[in-house]
Amino acid sequence: MSDVVNIEQAKAWNGPEGAHWARNEGRWNAVNEGFNEPLLEAAALTATHRTLDLGCGSGQTTRLAAVRAPRGSALGLDLSGPMLAEARARAEQDGVTNVSFTQGDAQVYPFEAGAFDAAISRYGVMFFADPVAAFRSVGRALRPGGRLAFVCPADAMLNGWVAALASLRDFLPVGDFGRSGLPGMFSLAAPDHIRDVLAAAEFTGITITEAQAYGAWGRGAEDAAEFLLGTGPGRHLMEQADAAARAGARRTLTEHLRDHEAADGTVRLRSTSWLVTADRPGDSSERRRTH
Repeated sequence: MSDVVNIEQAKAWNGPEGAHWARNEGRWNAVNEGFNEPLLEAAALTATHRTLDLGCGSGQTTRLAAVRAPRGSALGLDLSGPMLAEARARAEQDGVTNVSFTQGDAQVYPFEAGAFDAAISRYGVMFFADPVAAFRSVGRALRPGGRLAFVCPADAMLNGWVAALASLRDFLPVGDFGRSGLPGMFSLAAPDHIRDVLAAAEFTGITITEAQAYGAWGRGAEDAAEFLLGTGPGRHLMEQADAAARAGARRTLTEHLRDHEAADGTVRLRSTSWLVTADRPGDSSERRRTH
């Protein structure tokens, strides 16, 4: 792996959290894939685009970007060795040959200047130790006029999984999920903060649009509750409770999720996010031909 400055996140994503996400790759895609099409459309990819996928995880969006650019390529970058191993295996299994993956920290990764036409991310840009430095690094990796497009969570309580965990306050030490500005899931929840970060990183043409999608969290309330309690936030809360409190939390969460079962038994929760686009400055005459 190249140099890393985001030490705490590297430890988490190469430890239990990364292993959990790699092991449950299909389930996490079922939760988040409703944002794939809006993200890729916002990136305006063409058949020859060279795309950088930031915080690519197990690589679903990287593979989709590569498929959209049969005469181009896609590179997935992530801190997590376990998730990248899954990404490479999935790409080989799917026969996507114009895709590659590398382990590194976007803030300090030695990108070739102007190497990419677009940079995308589905929930991968909230964990930067220094977001301005990281986005500035990404900007240098884009050609003049290149496009950045990413999805990040909006206000915590507008997301169904947060509301589900918040229902457990009688049993678990549920705190404040919405600590905007700090590295973590909701670090970019405030639109003004997003604009400030991207402007400081010298991006222009910034747009921020609310996007919603319903993700599938499990087959039935019991299955969904077990999965949600096995996520990083769920494990963290359960580890701080005794056996009786854990049992009460599991029962309460299961009942909460029953209200979200669809006719086929699938538990669907709404995610509310920001779909963000921005451009690297560059005169139109400098733009690489992509058609």
